[in-house]
Amino acid sequence: MPKTLTFKAIRAKQSDRHEVFSFAASAKDVFEIARIDRAGRNTQGELFGFQRPQVSQHIHEIRDYLKKDDAVLPNSVVLAFVGGVKTKHLEDGLSEIQVEVGDEAPGLVVDGQQRLTALQALADKDFQVFVSAMICKDDEDLRRQFILINNTRPLPKELIYELLPTVTDLPHRMASRSFAANLTTLLNYAPGEEGASSALQGQIKQHTNPSGSISSNAIQRVIMNSRSNGALRDFARDEDAAQKSLKMIGDFYGAVMDLFPEAWIGMGPRNSRLKHSVGIIALGYAMEMAYALHGARTREDFRDKLKCLTMDGLCAWTSGTWVFNREESRNWDRLQNTPPDIRLLSDYLVRLVRDQGVRSGSDLDQLRASLNEQLSLVN
Repeated sequence: MPKTLTFKAIRAKQSDRHEVFSFAASAKDVFEIARIDRAGRNTQGELFGFQRPQVSQHIHEIRDYLKKDDAVLPNSVVLAFVGGVKTKHLEDGLSEIQVEVGDEAPGLVVDGQQRLTALQALADKDFQVFVSAMICKDDEDLRRQFILINNTRPLPKELIYELLPTVTDLPHRMASRSFAANLTTLLNYAPGEEGASSALQGQIKQHTNPSGSISSNAIQRVIMNSRSNGALRDFARDEDAAQKSLKMIGDFYGAVMDLFPEAWIGMGPRNSRLKHSVGIIALGYAMEMAYALHGARTREDFRDKLKCLTMDGLCAWTSGTWVFNREESRNWDRLQNTPPDIRLLSDYLVRLVRDQGVRSGSDLDQLRASLNEQLSLVN
């Protein structure tokens, strides 16, 4: 049966779009009026919730401290409500807040989940925390406040990036990544053509897909680079820009998987530089060259234009040695996700894709002979 909890609070004059209050409450009362909504995805890949998983060690440390008689916790927890709250303004700047509690708490914990979880286990301790509560106009507004409040704190960036596409009216530095974050999620969860599994489906490591083997940040960098100065920029003004971009990125990495199945299927960044961020990002520049110079548009086109990379000895994704030029070579696993290494591999792959159309059969024979000579010197 629904019940109402009443708190006397101080109201702060802040945004005209929000009501912001501060009051004291026990952890038990807080959990009656608000819940921790952890981020996840349903079977259709739709995002729900926004909180990261709890950190057990951190909670135990807080709990051990709060057991002490002289424990204090001056930091406020932050709650947000979309509905279920009535406010009444009293004199002297005070307000009365009435929260109607039914089968599910109407509020959400925006900040302070670890502290509250630690206190929850100390039910016998008469201990109150300060609560900062805001009333938002809708769920999108609530998520926006969560992002803005937590972005300056050590919250996982992967979680922030997954939430970005669900809100609008964010600072430019966040909004500029929103398209890439949304496309990355679509690549991770959307099936390929005719329902077939795409090369990236389920492969991208996100907060809601921790078992993925490809860095979401690497895929986002490829998308942002392309949308800013490459192929995806051509679609930017189209009504179906997202769908066209989704198909192109999916087709490209599908072609990569087709050409290097042994370095892609079942592999991760530790045993394949193809699935490592340095390989994913560098190949993004090769995609741009195949698109701009050779007119690649489909999976078949990309497979044809990247076939030059499969020549024996040119790529060392899982073993062997990368021979970039007569002065520079690396063991396969020495390439790292650093700007110099990304630039080195990118320039090499772009050069191979760029020059393939002007090489004759004798040119390729000379390249192969030169490569074998360089490898013999390295080894």
